[in-house]
Amino acid sequence: MLNDYLRRHDGVLTLEHARELGMTRQAVNRRVRSGQWRQLSRGVFFVDDRPLTEAARIRAAVWGYGPRAVASGLAAAWWHGFTRFAPADVEVTVPRSSSGRCRAGSRLRRRDLAPADVVEQDGLAMTAPALTAVEAAVRRGGGPKIMDTALFGDLDVRDLWRAHLRNKGRYGSPAARRLLQAASDGTRSAAERLLVKHLRTAGITGWKTNYPVGRYKVDFAFLAAKVVIEIDGLAFHSSTDDFHHDRVRQNDIMLLGWQVLRFTWLDLTEYPDRVIAIINHAIRA
Repeated sequence: MLNDYLRRHDGVLTLEHARELGMTRQAVNRRVRSGQWRQLSRGVFFVDDRPLTEAARIRAAVWGYGPRAVASGLAAAWWHGFTRFAPADVEVTVPRSSSGRCRAGSRLRRRDLAPADVVEQDGLAMTAPALTAVEAAVRRGGGPKIMDTALFGDLDVRDLWRAHLRNKGRYGSPAARRLLQAASDGTRSAAERLLVKHLRTAGITGWKTNYPVGRYKVDFAFLAAKVVIEIDGLAFHSSTDDFHHDRVRQNDIMLLGWQVLRFTWLDLTEYPDRVIAIINHAIRA
C-alpha cells in the first residue's frame, strides 16, 4: 500500500498520510534518520529513492501548508498543462483564517475560495482551470499565452469571466479584466487599436481600416500592395463555426487577388516586432 501510494503521489507523503497507511510517528522518524526519507517541511516527507520532480516539489510545497491549502497561480497553471515550465516559487492559497508564515520556495496567499474554484487532481488540491487561467495570465512569467492555451481546451471565455467575477478585488484583477475583454466577443477592436499603434510607431503608412473587399469588410487593407490584415481576438478559436467562417472568408478574399495575413492578440502583445517585420516584408514584396 505504501509503495502504491508513493508511486501515485510523486514520492511525497505527509505524516497524516503515513498514519492512514498504518505507520507510526516512530516508524517515520526511523526512515528519516536512516536517510530513506527526506523531510521537506514540517510534516511532509519525500522518499529519497527517486528524483525530486517538479510535481513532487509543488505537491510538497502545497501539502506543507496543511490540508486546506491549494496550489494556485503559475503552479496550478503548470499542473493543468497551461504552461511548459513550473515556477521557481510555488504559489499556495490558504484560507484567511490560517496561521503560519510563508516558507522558502513558496508564495503564500490568504483568501477564501468558492467551492467552484477548487479542484483536485492526482490527490492535489488546486485552483480550478478557469480561475487558474485568469490569474496565471497576469503573473510575472505568465502572459496572454496561458489564457490562449486554456481557451484551446474545454474552457470558453464565459467560464473565465465567471471565475473572474467570483474573485473580484484580488491581486491582478484589473489586468485580468483587460485580458478577458480582449478575449470576449465584440472586443476585437482592442486588438485593432493595438495594431494601429504598432503601425504608426513603425512609420508604416498606406493602410485603411474596415475596407470593403468583395462582400466583406477587412480589418486592414494596404491598397497598393493588395495586402489584407485580419485580426483574431484571443478566443478566435473557441467556436468551430467561427473557425470555418473565417477560412471561407479568407479564401474568398485571396481569390480576389489579395494576400491575407492573420495575427492574434497574442501576436500583437507578445511579438509586436515580428508582426511588423512580416507586414513590412509583405507590402514591399
